Amino acid sequence: MHQRNRNIFPATMAFSIGLILLGLFLQPPAEILKGLYKIITMQDLLITDYVFIAGPGAALVNAGLVTIVSICIIRFSGDPYNGFTIVEMGLMAGFSLFGKNLFNIWPIILGTWLYARYQKEPFSKYASVALLATSLAPLVSYMALGSIHASLPLGFVAGLVVGFLMPPLSAYTYKIQNGMNLYNTGFACGLMAMMIVPVLTAFGDKPDSVLYWASGYNLQFSIVLIILCVTLILLGLFATPLPVWAVWASYRRLLSTTGRAPSDYLRMFGGGPVLINIGINGLLGMAYVLLIDGQLNGPTIGGFFTMMGFGAFGKNPRNVLPVMVGIALGALGMHHLPNYPPLQLAGLFGTTLAPIAGHFGWPFGILAGFIHSALVLQTGGPVAGLNLYNNGFSGGLIAIVLYPTITAIWKRRRPVLRDKDYFDLFEENEPIDMSEWRTHPQDHTHPTPAQEDPSSRMSDDVPHHTEL
Repeated sequence: MHQRNRNIFPATMAFSIGLILLGLFLQPPAEILKGLYKIITMQDLLITDYVFIAGPGAALVNAGLVTIVSICIIRFSGDPYNGFTIVEMGLMAGFSLFGKNLFNIWPIILGTWLYARYQKEPFSKYASVALLATSLAPLVSYMALGSIHASLPLGFVAGLVVGFLMPPLSAYTYKIQNGMNLYNTGFACGLMAMMIVPVLTAFGDKPDSVLYWASGYNLQFSIVLIILCVTLILLGLFATPLPVWAVWASYRRLLSTTGRAPSDYLRMFGGGPVLINIGINGLLGMAYVLLIDGQLNGPTIGGFFTMMGFGAFGKNPRNVLPVMVGIALGALGMHHLPNYPPLQLAGLFGTTLAPIAGHFGWPFGILAGFIHSALVLQTGGPVAGLNLYNNGFSGGLIAIVLYPTITAIWKRRRPVLRDKDYFDLFEENEPIDMSEWRTHPQDHTHPTPAQEDPSSRMSDDVPHHTEL
């Protein structure tokens, strides 16, 4: 087992157990068991808020159990711990509040394991993709429980096929988005769902989005989230070997990064600045929802956990704020307010486009958020609620359009597709040598070929993987 960042495993276990204990505090065990049964037997199409259908206790217990399963898969597969491990835990915990459960994730994970066996490669290379591909977990539940052809074997086979196909598809989509959409697998799953839904329709089936949305929990969840985020910030400042001033100086350097994928903040800056960034991202997301008079419930807390997870891999206050502002402004120009449930989620999950703000500047971040606020309301239709990472699907479309357009017109450069392997993100855990690293690359009007080709570097602000 890799020793570096080994504290991720016990920290994740403690977090998961904390979720379970909190759930047991909020609901009696008998009600939680009934709630877990409801969660497992739901179709889980987007947006199915487990807090609404089963109560906050059952939702939190489900999240804790799924997160324990996820970190155990990472550990026992031998996948190295790095910043993306924290992303995976944030995603699994967050979406286990509205769409993922102990029943519908296993067929997809098993399908990816079969792909690894087919390729005669270790499962550790694909364990991360297996967890991310559970974005299509609602397909398993729907084919097992909700389709006109519903049966448990059909749901199981559907999950196997998805898990088997997602590794090659996600590896390809990563390259065409040029690191500008952090939810790469969400985009890949969106493409997959766009093909699945017409096939189901052709056979007389018709899945459709739903809206189960809890309200009235703002006070309780605010207290818990504030305690969690402040604790993480304090741990980042005082629980690492470095002095406080050094941790804060590193965090300021983190804020100057673009966040373009792959930007593994844990390898770049260490645990202290990452914990601070995770905590501040969570507080920022909660403040956004409360300012727009939104609701703290399963989906929005899932958004907070996702923002917090990506606090170790690309998101920071400087690059997420412009996108959130753009989404709020976009909502004002529609027939909806920013607290319309799908737009609440867009304000949180739409920060998948944070690298656009970091790479091109805050005005383009606002533009990306503005476009996203409109597009994300339309991309849910073609995938019929089967893709939990719908904002990743929308973000991928925007990244594919904006990156070459802005690069060619504003930067006056020739857009170049990345050639790095998607799975490189998951196989590195050594620190990055930043002795010659610049937080703000010079903008050359006539770049050299090496400067012109973003694939020649880890990202525009990070050098190649170099072990200290």
